[in-house]
Amino acid sequence: MSTLTEQPDAPVHDVPAEADVVVVGAGPAGSTAAAYLARAGLHVVLLEKTAFPREKVCGDGLTPRGVKELVALGVPHEESDGWIRNKGLRIVGGGQRLELPWPELTGVPSYGLVRPRADLDEVLARTAQQDGAQLFEQTSVTGPVLDGAGRITGVTWARHDAKGRKTGLTGTVRARVVVAADGNSSRLSLAMGLLKRDDRPLGVAVRTYYTSPRTHDDYLESWLELWDGPPGQSSLLPGYGWVFGVGDGTSNVGLGILSSSSAFGNVDYKELLQRWVATMPEDWGFSPENQQGGIKGAALPMGFNRTPHYTRGLVLVGDAGGMVNPFNGEGIAYAMASSRIAAGVVAGALGLPGHERERALEGYAAAVDAEMGSYYALGRVFVKLIGNPWVMQTATRYGLPRPLLMQFVLKLLANLYADTGGTSVDKVIQQMERLSPVAARIA
Repeated sequence: MSTLTEQPDAPVHDVPAEADVVVVGAGPAGSTAAAYLARAGLHVVLLEKTAFPREKVCGDGLTPRGVKELVALGVPHEESDGWIRNKGLRIVGGGQRLELPWPELTGVPSYGLVRPRADLDEVLARTAQQDGAQLFEQTSVTGPVLDGAGRITGVTWARHDAKGRKTGLTGTVRARVVVAADGNSSRLSLAMGLLKRDDRPLGVAVRTYYTSPRTHDDYLESWLELWDGPPGQSSLLPGYGWVFGVGDGTSNVGLGILSSSSAFGNVDYKELLQRWVATMPEDWGFSPENQQGGIKGAALPMGFNRTPHYTRGLVLVGDAGGMVNPFNGEGIAYAMASSRIAAGVVAGALGLPGHERERALEGYAAAVDAEMGSYYALGRVFVKLIGNPWVMQTATRYGLPRPLLMQFVLKLLANLYADTGGTSVDKVIQQMERLSPVAARIA
C-alpha cells in the first residue's frame, strides 16, 4: 500500500476514492484509531487539515493512564528520544506543597511523561503511517456524504497550502465507516446533527512556555489556589494552575477554568494567567522576557458532552465525543483509549454482514460507557462542587495537611485505582463510582 511516508510529494489526487475507514483528524485520537485499524488489515485514510509538526494547546503532561496507552500502541518513549518522565503530582495550595508519587496499579506504568504536543502528535501520526494508514495533511474535510437513509458513506475534502489557503483541489472519499476525531468543534459531528450537551461540563485552558530552570522538574505540579498577590492578602483567581517542566529548557505554565465557575466566560483568561505568574518567585524565570510564544487557549470538552458516540456510520472518539476527564482536564489518555476501543469494535464489525454489522457498531457506545461512563458521572458531580470557591478553599485548607486523604484524592483525580479489589481507598472510590450515575442526576 502506498503511503505519503514513501511518497512525501504525492499529489493530492492520490487521496483514494474509497477506503474501508476514513478517520477525520490526526490528533492523538485519530492517529491511534488509524494505527489500530490499519494493523487489523483495513484500508484506512487519515485526513488532517494542518501539516506536521503543528502546535496544540495542552499541558503536555501524561499521567500513567496516558503512558499505558502509549505502551499498548507500542510507541517507544525513552528519555533519550525527548520523553521526560515524572514521578508523581506535586499539589500546591493552602500554604502547603505536597508531593504524591503515582500509585502502584497492576497493568499501569508507575510513571508519567511530558512531551510537547508538536512532537507527540507527529509521533502518533507517523506511527499510523508506518502501520499502513494513508495520511493526507493539509486536507480539510468539508462535509459528510450521506445515503438516502441519512447514513454517512464518506466525506468531501479540500486541499490547502502551507498557509491555509484553498488550492482549489477537492474530492470525495467513500468508506464503510467514518471516525470523527476532529476535536472539540467537530464540524463533521455538527454536520450530522450531533450537538454539544449543555448538561455536561466544559473547561477552558490557557498556557504558554517560559525559559526556566524548572524545566527538569520530575513532578507534575498542580496549583489548587491561584492568587494575584500574597495568599490571603489579595484576590483569589478562579480555576487551577499547572507548571510542567518540559525538559528542553522551558516549562509549560497554564491554568484552567471550569464551566461551573461563575467566572467562566466572563474573564480575560490570558490576563488571569499573567496576573498569576507575576506572583511566582523571580528565580523561576516566569517573566515576559523569558516567555516563548504567545498565550494560547482551547476548550476542554468533558464528561461525554457530545453523544451518541455512534450513529449512522459515524464513530466519535476523543474530544469530538467530549472525552476529557472532568477531574483533571486530561484528554490524551482518554482520546487514545476511546480510539483503541473504537478500532476493535469497527474491525470486528466490518467482517459481519448487514444488520449484524450495524448492531456490532452500535456496541461501541456501550463499550466506551462501560470504560468511562460511571467515572465521568462522578466527575460531573465533582465539577459542580468545586465550582463553588468556598468548597475549593475549604477542601484545600483542611485536605492538603492530611497526606492519606490526598493519596485518596490523587487516585480519584488521576483515575488510578483498581476496578475491583485493591486497597481500602480503592474500594471507597469503587463504591462512589457505583453510586455516581444517581448522584450526577441529583446534582
